[in-house]
Formats: sequence, structure tokens, C-alpha cells
Amino acid sequence: MDRKGRILIIEDEAAIREMVGYSLMKDGYACREAADAEQARAILNEEKPDLILLDWMLPGMSGIDYLRRLRNDSGTRDIPIIMLTARGEEADMVRGLDTGADDYITKPFSTRELLARLKAVLRRYVADDPLAIIEVEGLKLDPGTHRVSAAGQTIEMSPTEFRLLHFFITHPERVYTRTQLLDHVWGRNVYVEERTVDVHIRRLRRTLEPSGCDRYIQTVRSIGYRFSAR
Repeated sequence: MDRKGRILIIEDEAAIREMVGYSLMKDGYACREAADAEQARAILNEEKPDLILLDWMLPGMSGIDYLRRLRNDSGTRDIPIIMLTARGEEADMVRGLDTGADDYITKPFSTRELLARLKAVLRRYVADDPLAIIEVEGLKLDPGTHRVSAAGQTIEMSPTEFRLLHFFITHPERVYTRTQLLDHVWGRNVYVEERTVDVHIRRLRRTLEPSGCDRYIQTVRSIGYRFSAR
């Protein structure tokens, strides 16, 4: 079976490690397992995985602290990371995303959900042609010409709406806070208030509404927004 990618599972509960590892290997991924940050560090010194599944509650060093360390290390800062945790409170989710997690899955979770979220994160990290035309469920975006269409009909939108839609459509399923959207779409050196994000989201939805594609931009209460065509 062709391997889709290498996954490092950092989880102190052996039963969960084995369940996740079995499911991923069955789907074609190569997996390595670590029970704590120390074991994970040894594995990372040997090889870099394509993605890390990281439990929040680890012995010795918490997952959130280890996540911060991984993001501060030039050798690991670009590895996509999904947090696995029983902490389902919104504040914890925001903290995990702000610390650098690419996604956040609350236990208990289904194998189907895990695989879907993992594939979505890996797709975002594939180095595709930045000018390649992107099409999702009838919504087509052409970065080369800055044109957007749906069902064959051209959709006129402002440059900011285009940048916002381009970011969303190339980063599906993950929840982004307003601060993160400001950093990615407007840039860190530009001062823009967070409420500006809400204004542009409303405008983008109105622009997409006639095509029915406005439903792809979803509000996640108290956290931010995500793009999902599912």
C-alpha cells in the first residue's frame, strides 16, 4: 500500500495511541508513537513527520507547552499539528489555535472525523502552484486573473474579498480567529481593528449569496470563522 504521509502520534494513553495508529495505517499512513514529549523529541531528531497529532494532557510537559516549543524551533515550526484533547471549552480551543495548532479535535472523536480533519490539514501544506485555479463544489477561483465564478457565472468582488476568499478556500475546515485572519489576509504590519474582519465577512457572504456559496463561510461562535463545503 502506498504511504500517504508520516504521522507522529504523541499521546500518553496507550489505547488511544494504538486505536489512532491502527486507523491511520489502515488508511495508508506511516505512523510513529510517543507517550510524552521526551520520546517525541527523540523521534523528531531521527526524522521529521508530515504531521503531528498532539495530546494536550501529557506527563512531564503539557501538550500546549510542547506545542509552543515546537513552534519556536526552526526545525519543527513548519510541521502541521492537530491537538487531541478532552478539553472542549471554547477558551481552550482558542488558546490551542493561538499557540500554533492547525486544528483542534475534542475527545471522544470518530475515526472518520480524524481522517477528514487530518487530510484537510495536510492539503493546506502541499506546495501547489500558487496560480493554479481552485474549484470547490462549483465555486471557482482563479488567482492568476483574480476572477471568481460559480455555476459558470462571474462573481464580482473587491480585492480584499478576493484575498479573504482565497485564504479560506485554500485553508478549508480549520477555525480561524479574527486575529489570525488579520495576520494572514491583511498582514502583521498593518493595523486593522478586529471588527473589520466581521464587516468583510458580511460583505463576502452578500457577494456569494446569489450563488448559494455564502453557506461555505461558517461562523464558529465565540471563536471565529471557517470555510467548509461539507
